[in-house]
Amino acid sequence: MRVLGIDPGSRITGFGVIEIENGRLRYVTSGCIKMKEQALPARLKTIFEGMSEVIENTRPDFMAIEEVFVSRNARSALILGQARGAAISAGVSKGLAVGEYTALQIKKSVVGYGQADKAQVQHMVRTILALDGVPQEDAADALACAICHSHTLEHNNRMSKQQGMKTQP
Repeated sequence: MRVLGIDPGSRITGFGVIEIENGRLRYVTSGCIKMKEQALPARLKTIFEGMSEVIENTRPDFMAIEEVFVSRNARSALILGQARGAAISAGVSKGLAVGEYTALQIKKSVVGYGQADKAQVQHMVRTILALDGVPQEDAADALACAICHSHTLEHNNRMSKQQGMKTQP
């Protein structure tokens, strides 16, 4: 089973694909879709087309994406939301179910601490996936999102099995 994680951005969108085999996580690929200095609609098209290509090439079963965090700049949050929409649209158009996670959920799942910094996330992604080097920040965040989704799937499967056992006579 494969999970595509996405760290959306209007300038750089990170992606990472992992595979779950017998309860173990294996790195497949990761990278970034970098947008040229152009109008937002053209960048959204680049995200949609780039994510569509990644999906076609890697054939994931699920997509996981980071939710938008609104801090001080509402305009930035709106633009980021549009970038997320382009990525989600690419996944949904290819028939993928989409899981959405906050940055806090992702960091807690991967690092064990919701306020972890980028370097800690990169380190844990490298460790969990046994990578030779440290992945680029946006790719590491996308891989962390995929790892978070894999943990959620594992948890849900365990809960389903436990509930199934409880209902049996």
